[in-house]
Amino acid sequence: MTGAVSPDRRRFLTAGAAVLGAAASAQLWLPSAARAAETPLPDGVFSLGVSSGDPLSDGIVLWTRLAPDPLNGGGMPARNVPVEWEIAEDERFRKGVRRGVAQARPEYGHSVHVDVRGLRAGRAYWYRFRTSGQVSPVGRTRTAPSRLSSGGQLRVALASCQNWQNGYFTPYADMLAQDPDVVVFVGDYIYESTPSATAVRKHEGTGEPYSLTQYRNRYAQYRMDPDLAAMHANAPFVVTFDDHEIDNDFAGEIPQDPDKQTHDAFVARLTAGYQAYYEHMPVRATAIPDGPHIRMYRRLEFGRLARLNVLDTRQYRSDQVTTQEAAKNPSLTMLGGEQKEWLLDGLHDSPARWNLIASQIMVAETDLLIGEGKQWFYDAWDGYQAERNALMEEFADVRNPVVLTGDRHLTMISDLKRDYADPDSDVVGAEFVGTSISSNGDQDQAAFHREWDPRMPDNPHWKLLDAHRGYHLFDIRRDGIDAQVRVVDTVLKPTAAASTLAKLRVESDEPGVHLE
Repeated sequence: MTGAVSPDRRRFLTAGAAVLGAAASAQLWLPSAARAAETPLPDGVFSLGVSSGDPLSDGIVLWTRLAPDPLNGGGMPARNVPVEWEIAEDERFRKGVRRGVAQARPEYGHSVHVDVRGLRAGRAYWYRFRTSGQVSPVGRTRTAPSRLSSGGQLRVALASCQNWQNGYFTPYADMLAQDPDVVVFVGDYIYESTPSATAVRKHEGTGEPYSLTQYRNRYAQYRMDPDLAAMHANAPFVVTFDDHEIDNDFAGEIPQDPDKQTHDAFVARLTAGYQAYYEHMPVRATAIPDGPHIRMYRRLEFGRLARLNVLDTRQYRSDQVTTQEAAKNPSLTMLGGEQKEWLLDGLHDSPARWNLIASQIMVAETDLLIGEGKQWFYDAWDGYQAERNALMEEFADVRNPVVLTGDRHLTMISDLKRDYADPDSDVVGAEFVGTSISSNGDQDQAAFHREWDPRMPDNPHWKLLDAHRGYHLFDIRRDGIDAQVRVVDTVLKPTAAASTLAKLRVESDEPGVHLE
């Protein structure tokens, strides 16, 4: 893969059914008998767009969801609907390579997940869907490089935390122009908060989502953001969730407020939230939920250049503690035993030059107390001291570990230290905590720095702090990673000006990150 922008790769086709219908009419994908048997559906079945995800060297997941009435449960009949799909080597679909029919089932919200295989490595493809005489927008995607490929370049965008009510998703417009090969989204795709009359954009509904229909409506609202929809249709996403997809700061089957949500009620909420998450994400069948459980940790290979380990730091964790002494309890776990073993095996056995870890929450220490002593964020890895410190010990024997993180609504870029209790401890890796797409809105930058800059001496591993909205962009090559912090001037309006706030560099086989 390459980060260089070619004209055909930059071009994003947003044509709706009216434009694409003429092209599709020349390619009747189904036999006439099958088409005649279709019962017409309401107009606008592709209102939620298209997307792709989890690229392999020979495959990709294609996604859409039929929803002519997206904010009211979807508006589809309670029956299976056949949906034709097609993927081609060109944007006009003259060089088709795969096509087929998938069933949009009511039990999955009429979502469609097509796991296409037999594709060529490291190249762009175009895809679309058709049903009941309606044609979807065209999407563009890209497969991963050959598993034996060791060179080239990979352009990765890191995104997280997109609160509808805090602002527009303007950073995605700039991300689209930067043309990443893949977008890594590390959590808080939706927010479960109650609609606010004073918000920049008001959440749908009348309260927090609890039922499956309510979660479907919330996801549908987010999916209809034009900048997010365009980005989904232009590059594959690799996604994982954090807390707001369900309930703030939940841990396993424990809600943030157990005095207000019984265990049975929260299990029902988890079941609904995970179901809706699967229905709206371009993920494989391995992620089909089993009641209040969903398998999201997984590994993706980008040749021998990079291995991406995607974590789940919500389902298997111990409940958050509230004191420093409790945070040191060696029995506390963030990952759970099975996921931890899986991660360590994947790091130590990796053939890749770069070992990337997508972690929803921050790994590096955050000491909030100015001067002597420490004050930690207990929902982050600081609240799980023993497991975090053991992981840093393991990083010392891993080639080029780099953690990609969300959650904080801030840019916080750090060296990862073997022992945060020892300021002279070895650096074992780098962490990029990406700022939010829109969460926290337009912050007062001067006020932010007045609050946070005095903490820098107590956190010497921090390299950069900032509170603008945006995302991080990485150009990964064998010799190093060149990172950009891309920010926008506002999320309070539908359009914004973007710029590079900072450039950083991680050298191969030299742990740590440096400002350029």
